[in-house]
Amino acid sequence: MFCAVAASTPALDIANVSYSYGARLALDDVSLCVSPSSFTVLLGLNGAGKSTLFSLTTRLYSIPSGRIRIFGHDVAREPRAALSRLGVVFQSRALDADISIQQNLVYHAALHGISRSRAIVLTEQVLRQTGLADRAHEKVGSLSGGQMRRVEIARALLHRPKLLLLDEPTAGLDVKARADILDHVRRLLIEQGVGALWATHLIDEVAPDDDVVVLHKGRVLAQGSVTDVLIATQESAIHAAFARLIDNAEEAEAAS
Repeated sequence: MFCAVAASTPALDIANVSYSYGARLALDDVSLCVSPSSFTVLLGLNGAGKSTLFSLTTRLYSIPSGRIRIFGHDVAREPRAALSRLGVVFQSRALDADISIQQNLVYHAALHGISRSRAIVLTEQVLRQTGLADRAHEKVGSLSGGQMRRVEIARALLHRPKLLLLDEPTAGLDVKARADILDHVRRLLIEQGVGALWATHLIDEVAPDDDVVVLHKGRVLAQGSVTDVLIATQESAIHAAFARLIDNAEEAEAAS
C-alpha cells in the first residue's frame, strides 16, 4: 500500500472503517491512504460506497468502527484540527443560485471563522485562479454547470486546505466540461501543493501517474499506483484491470 512507505504523515489515513444502513453493509473494513500532494482516484461503480466514505470523513456521519485521520488528526477526536485541513466538493450542488459568486464564497468563509474583509481578499484570489474573477458579482444561477463546479472548487480552497475531497465532481457535465474541470483541479493542486481524493466511476478520469483505490460494494479491491494495480492484475490498461478486479470479486461472492 503506497502510504505505508511514505516518509511523511499521510494526508488521509482511513483504517478498518465499516458502516451500515440498517441491515445493508455499505463499507466493509475499509482501509486506504492518500499521500500528501498526491492525486488519488477513488474508483468505483455507483453504489460502491464512495459517498458514504466521504460522509464519514467529513463528519456528516459518525464513525461507528475504525478510524479516520487527516494529517495525523483523528476526525472523531480532533474534528476542528482535522477538518481545517480539508476542502470538500460534494456531488450535489451546494451553491445558492440567487446570490452572487462572491456572496456565496464570503458566506462559506464565515463558517470557517474568516472575517469579511479577509474573505473578500481570499475570494478574489481563488476566483482569479479559477478564471472567474470578472464574474464575481454575477448570480451563480447565470453560470454553466462547469463554471458552477469551478466556483465550488474555489470555495473548497478558501481556507487553504492541504487536502481536497471531490465526490463525482464531473457528474452531469459534458465531455469538454469534464476534461476542463479535471485539468483545472490537477493544475491547481500542482501550483498549491494540495493533495486530492477524486471519487469517480469514470475510468477515463484516471491518469497513468495517479494513485488509485478500487472500491466495490464497500470493499477495497486494490490500491497503489496505477502501475502497481496493472502489475497485480497482469493487465496492460487500467480499464482492463478494473474489470478484472470487479469480475473476480463477483465470482468470489457468488461462490461464497
